[in-house]
Amino acid sequence: MAAAPKHSFILCFDFDGTLVHHEAEMKFHPSLGDMIRGLRSQGAAWVINTGRTLDQTLVGLAQYGILMEPDYIISQECDIHRPGFFNRWTDFGSWNKQARKAHAHFMKETGPFLKHMKTVVETETKGEFLEGDFGQVGIVTRTTEEMDRMCELIERERDRFPSLGYQRNSIYLRFSHIDYNKGSALGELARLLGLDATRCFAAGDNHNDISMLDTRFARMIACPGNALDPIKSHVQRQGGFVAAGEASIGMMQALTHYFTR
Repeated sequence: MAAAPKHSFILCFDFDGTLVHHEAEMKFHPSLGDMIRGLRSQGAAWVINTGRTLDQTLVGLAQYGILMEPDYIISQECDIHRPGFFNRWTDFGSWNKQARKAHAHFMKETGPFLKHMKTVVETETKGEFLEGDFGQVGIVTRTTEEMDRMCELIERERDRFPSLGYQRNSIYLRFSHIDYNKGSALGELARLLGLDATRCFAAGDNHNDISMLDTRFARMIACPGNALDPIKSHVQRQGGFVAAGEASIGMMQALTHYFTR
């Protein structure tokens, strides 16, 4: 495997709601692209850290006119990728292989609980229990209140199932091994690049971003003005920056706050 390019710091962004705003007239402000390009020229590694699959992320970049190729993409809140030859994206390091092994262990350990959750979802809610072809399991509910209740049920089982984790975005939830999330993946990427949390900026807007909006993994953290209230409160408690502007406009404010003072 070829050596990774030399970077002196990391700019890590969630995609939906942070880089792009689906409901806004200008979904991605091109001036944010200019700021990222400028910071890359100073040694930044531009990272997208998202719940989307790798293919969905690449489609989204084209869909919203973001023509810059990221240096790294962390997909499905876990897998670390970098561009390979002929624009093909490849695993970076051994992290993805470790994550797949951990997921297999997670499925085995939590099987009885997941079966119980499927029954609860199908009999006590109007939601749906999702099972993918590659071992993915999750829940989609009709309302955030229903999802709040599902999360409360999951939290009660933490002591019984040590590997039990999940990634939540609004009414969507995907079960996962507790050790593999946006935060731990960012930490691994920083390790591979020879960097630490003091050299990392991270920004997000939803529940599944909390793990990377953590000073263990990034000392510079931010959220846009459209972030959920619990995320804003979390960022404030961590001493981070809560932008007034939404999505890409808020991210310009955050980069200005951290990099032009």
